[in-house]
Amino acid sequence: MSRLTDQVALVTGAGSGMGRAIALRLAQAGAAVAVADLNPGTAGETVSAITTAGGRAIAVTMDVTQLESVQAGAAAIERDLGAITILVNNAGWDRLEPFAQNDPALWDTLIGINLKGPIYCCRAVLDQMIAAGGGKIVSISSDAARVGSTGEAVYSACKGGIISFSKTLARELARHKINVNVLCPGPTETPLLESIAGGREGAKVIEAIKRSIPLRRLGKPEDIAGAVLFFVSADADFITGQVLSVSGGLTMC
Repeated sequence: MSRLTDQVALVTGAGSGMGRAIALRLAQAGAAVAVADLNPGTAGETVSAITTAGGRAIAVTMDVTQLESVQAGAAAIERDLGAITILVNNAGWDRLEPFAQNDPALWDTLIGINLKGPIYCCRAVLDQMIAAGGGKIVSISSDAARVGSTGEAVYSACKGGIISFSKTLARELARHKINVNVLCPGPTETPLLESIAGGREGAKVIEAIKRSIPLRRLGKPEDIAGAVLFFVSADADFITGQVLSVSGGLTMC
């Protein structure tokens, strides 16, 4: 029997990068997957990849910065697939820039996507999970939250907030058999990293990062997907409120 048979998973930001890899891995494990993304085209591509491989998935256009959009998406998923029992808060965005140069509008954007988004998604699925008798929540934070990262002050603050929020949820929701955990990826090969580190100078930075990672490579989306699968599977039923770095040893804390 597949590890996630009869489970319904919502993965945000699943149109590309880590989100797509996570959605594919959960579908391979037997879950019905709601592929949520602001871009319906890329969400549809992920759904096609899942269904072509024999899995079950639907695309959901969702803006995680808007509570109404998240609530509407969660209701549609329950109607079409059943109660959500797995939530992966993956959607995120960043722009590298020293804090002293930030425009306050950038702060609002970063906070809306990276902190409010997971908060909205958790609230939107909780009633379904409680009614279903339990569930698993995994939020994608960042090692920037644990050790800091130059040019990512507000982003790091948001990702740190996810950790604190998740630990508190883990305590509150344990009585409902809902496990809440956090993954902190290190530098990972994603469209976001490519957009941040484009050009010749960016390539130099990436090579320097690789040299600083004990395993001597960047992470791949599939590395994150494997860790997510562990946290949402029965293998992690006695694990909650924990933070796991998936960084090739770049951080050890």
